[in-house]
Amino acid sequence: MSQQKVQKTDAEWQAELTPEQYAVCRCSATEPPFSGKWYRHKEAGTYVCAACHAKLFASEAKYDSGSGWPSYFQPLDRAAVSLHEDESHGMRRTEVTCAQCGSHLGHVFPDGPKPTGLRYCINSVALDFEPQG
Repeated sequence: MSQQKVQKTDAEWQAELTPEQYAVCRCSATEPPFSGKWYRHKEAGTYVCAACHAKLFASEAKYDSGSGWPSYFQPLDRAAVSLHEDESHGMRRTEVTCAQCGSHLGHVFPDGPKPTGLRYCINSVALDFEPQG
């Protein structure tokens, strides 16, 4: 079940997002570690894209990686996110973006827990939360 891609102008994104959300989601910035509202959050529910509200991660996949950012071992659905090679800042990483609107979410690393061995390291400001029920 594919969703319609969200396409907006830069001006529309700037008008809809907070300055912090715009910097992270549209300009690939990173929030400071241990500062995000979802870092220590433990409520049951679904983490969604702050820009387009696409469902991204289930609370059951969230774990404390000690990195300072919310971490998940898998997305809710593999099609919910897109992965891209990122060689910025002199590093080689894999960027994670929202498949529906293209917003930068964070990066994925191969040092996570079972069952996937992956750590989706995601900026809190790029997420919103829908409680279960």
